[in-house]
Amino acid sequence: MDSTLQRMYFPKYQDSSLVNLMSRLAQTFGVNDHPYPPLAHPSLTRLTEYQHVVLLVIDGMGARYVDSHPGFLRAHLCGELTSVFPTTTATAITTFMTGLAPQQHGLTGWFTYLKEIGAITAVLPCQLRGSREPLSERGIDIESLYGHTPFFDSLNVPSTVLAPAWIVDSPFNIAHSGDARRIGYTDLDSMFAGLHKALQNPERQYIYAYWPEFDRLSHLHGNASEQVARHYRDLEAALAKFIDAHTGTGSLLLITADHGFIDTRPERMINLNQYPVLQDCLSLPLSGEPRVAYCYVHPHKSRTFVDYIQEHFADKIELVESQTLIEQGAFGAGEPHPKLAQRVGDYTLIMQDNFIIKDWLAGEKPFFHYGVHGGVSEREMQVPLIVIAND
Repeated sequence: MDSTLQRMYFPKYQDSSLVNLMSRLAQTFGVNDHPYPPLAHPSLTRLTEYQHVVLLVIDGMGARYVDSHPGFLRAHLCGELTSVFPTTTATAITTFMTGLAPQQHGLTGWFTYLKEIGAITAVLPCQLRGSREPLSERGIDIESLYGHTPFFDSLNVPSTVLAPAWIVDSPFNIAHSGDARRIGYTDLDSMFAGLHKALQNPERQYIYAYWPEFDRLSHLHGNASEQVARHYRDLEAALAKFIDAHTGTGSLLLITADHGFIDTRPERMINLNQYPVLQDCLSLPLSGEPRVAYCYVHPHKSRTFVDYIQEHFADKIELVESQTLIEQGAFGAGEPHPKLAQRVGDYTLIMQDNFIIKDWLAGEKPFFHYGVHGGVSEREMQVPLIVIAND
């Protein structure tokens, strides 16, 4: 790997990433041609024996957070996994719902430039950046646009997807749930009620559940905040109650996350709008994430762009050619998505320490998040593997 990249913390796609967990689940339910090796972990040796396998993804709950908070979840912590690159919901949730790495699914951040529609798109809400116009209003079919085969449709058992009611039937979820039954919920209690309902199915099945509140509070208040700690305690109490009520159901609960968090401060934000020299170099607004931003640079401005970053931001930004990230396996292994190179620009700005970079389009309301993710620090990259058997 390039010497610059060696200093960073990238996913371990060969044996211990979220993709390897998905490969193991695929293998458990009859899929033997997954492109990534299955996760080999002692806690998963009996995976095929369970009637119900539940994967609960707690958005933003990094391994370092669990490890530093003694309690129910840490007591059941079996190991750690790496996320995907970048360490963000849009990219990792697509991995959970397709089983594939970003190298294959091609969604490279919250904002992804889709050349086929000529716009930067918020890929989870399926909206144009800036105007927030739904892609559906342009007559764009999300299933065809993204072109993904849902993970659930490849399994030899029925599946259930649990998600908040406000997104369970979103265009993204519909396109990626396939034939799985979808159940919406409104709060923590109703999520566990939905899980209880799903477990009443006498058939062997796979259940995927997604919980976003930990992530939302971490963004608003910081991952180290009391608001997040209070929610974490509530989450642990609800989980313990749920497990106690389902002892003997022949179910296995796997808990992990899409990414972890680091906290930042307003003075650590680089506002690109304040640097007209850099803005003039770009043919498109920034895409990707505040911690990993993709830059589309005018060819005749490339030298200016590189020199300016190196002169003014050497202690804040690692500047990497995006093609190097693809070649060095940051997004995954094997044959890349045919549009992957289009979606990561010419250069990638990987933020050091807890710096972030943003730009604002006309009509976008500036905001600041105290908790951030997307980068390649250990706190952002490492996620827990929690395994609880209900024999």
